[in-house]
Amino acid sequence: MPSHDVLVIGGGLAGQRAALAAAEQGASVGIMSKVHPVRSHSNAAQGGINAALNPEDSWESHAFDTVKGSDYLGDQDAIEIMCREAPAEIIHLEHLGVTFHRNEDGKLGTRAFGGASAARTYYVADITGQAILHVLYEQLLKNDQVYRYEEYFVTNLMQDDDGHVAGCVARNMRDGSMDVFAAKTVILATGGNGQAFNPTTNALICTGDGIALAYRLGATLMDMEMVQYHPTTLQGNGHLITEGARGEGAQLYNANGERFMEKYAPNKMELASRDVVSRAEQTEINEGRGFPDGTVALDITVVPKKRIHEALREIVMIGRDFAGVDITREPIHIKPGNHYTMGGIKTDVDGLTNIPGLYAAGETACVSVHGGNRLGANSLLDTLIFGRRSGEHAARHAKEMAMPEPDYAFLKQEEDGLQEIIRRERTGRRVSEIKADIGRALDKYAAVFRDEEGLRQAQEIVQRLKEEAKTAAIDDKGTVFNQDLFGAMELGFLLDNAECIVAAAIERKESRGAQFRTDFPERNDDEWLKHIDLQVDGDGPPKVSYSEVTMTQWEPEERKY
Repeated sequence: MPSHDVLVIGGGLAGQRAALAAAEQGASVGIMSKVHPVRSHSNAAQGGINAALNPEDSWESHAFDTVKGSDYLGDQDAIEIMCREAPAEIIHLEHLGVTFHRNEDGKLGTRAFGGASAARTYYVADITGQAILHVLYEQLLKNDQVYRYEEYFVTNLMQDDDGHVAGCVARNMRDGSMDVFAAKTVILATGGNGQAFNPTTNALICTGDGIALAYRLGATLMDMEMVQYHPTTLQGNGHLITEGARGEGAQLYNANGERFMEKYAPNKMELASRDVVSRAEQTEINEGRGFPDGTVALDITVVPKKRIHEALREIVMIGRDFAGVDITREPIHIKPGNHYTMGGIKTDVDGLTNIPGLYAAGETACVSVHGGNRLGANSLLDTLIFGRRSGEHAARHAKEMAMPEPDYAFLKQEEDGLQEIIRRERTGRRVSEIKADIGRALDKYAAVFRDEEGLRQAQEIVQRLKEEAKTAAIDDKGTVFNQDLFGAMELGFLLDNAECIVAAAIERKESRGAQFRTDFPERNDDEWLKHIDLQVDGDGPPKVSYSEVTMTQWEPEERKY
């Protein structure tokens, strides 16, 4: 039976940073991922990572920009920690070997990003996430205290009789075997739930696994209504065009040739916060000033060609391969698309949830540094700062505990559950059809603009799909990389996530950050300056409660760019 002081589930940046931090504390660490770690979705982070390293900048300025960007829903104690600790983390990464861009003087160079009052985004061309991910994985490879379980699919978490987390049950994707993985503490770092929407910039693996597993165990979820739509994605397939393009000077135009951001954010223009730019684009499209394909134009030709090939080389290839456009010569058509989960498993600043011994970090978690809207390039920072803090705290906690006993009866229960799916006869719909319906419903009713009627329709659709999922059969009955089976498991995770997103969006009767209710178009601090918390309630809809937003030094004010 595999057993560890700290078991990290998820092999992206948050998971790898947590594993390394726990190992540095002397803990025995296991890190488990359903894909090879360097295939984690952290790979897709293009633009950069924020930190106030420049002597003319300050962590206080970074923190205020983040608080303002969050539409004052972010917890300011957590934001202060993230921004204060950011410079040291950048230097740490640079010392490990991350090849950040350097300016003409040989110093670390920055680019501008949306919602920021200073150019504080450090980057590696437009492959920043990939560059950091590979360097951290190198550190894992040489650390003999970290054991890697690559291509294992977690089916459920375990608790002991006192309610303390005790590990997980997982299936080896390569041969179909299952085992109990005992652990004194567990850190969930499984990423977001973007596959609940279609299209999305998120990888196929982003199915909200950790969020759903924790929710089913009784963990509190927070801010689940806050789902970010990125302003610049390709029509149809959702491919991301990095915010770094606008940071380099790219401009947005409607079909009439108007640079429309002048109307919506005259000071920041294309570098207003993401929710502001997405709403501006969608308004132009909805009011008939977009192109016939339901898009607006991003003109990158205003950036010098040499600079495009130096700093935006990946999107040159994306434009060519997926849109048939040479972005150095002509504008590319884009629209808002699903991108990021601001909500997730509610944690404190050390990653601890309300379940003893269970931690969460990265996009799976909601320590609430992003609140209602995440600033670009704060996501990588979130994964690293709170991944590290979770790993350190989990390791310290594990030292005080005995290793839990393996629960083989629970393992048998999980094996029987998977066999029930495998044995099903085809009487209902396919898993892929149900998943597609989830994506269409949320993209239609829970996207840039929302209202009560649409959200209620989405709620009805999700409830119907939950019933249909109970009879969804699979074709592959084998044991080796049975993606059909994993798809059926992921469908259940997606449905839990979708139900919580819609429930929270219905509950928040105001417009704040990414949640724009056309039937409640104003921000209402008197009634809704608070977090919406959700917990599982049997087989029924999630139980709703509220928690206060932590304020330190910044009082809410009107948000203008």
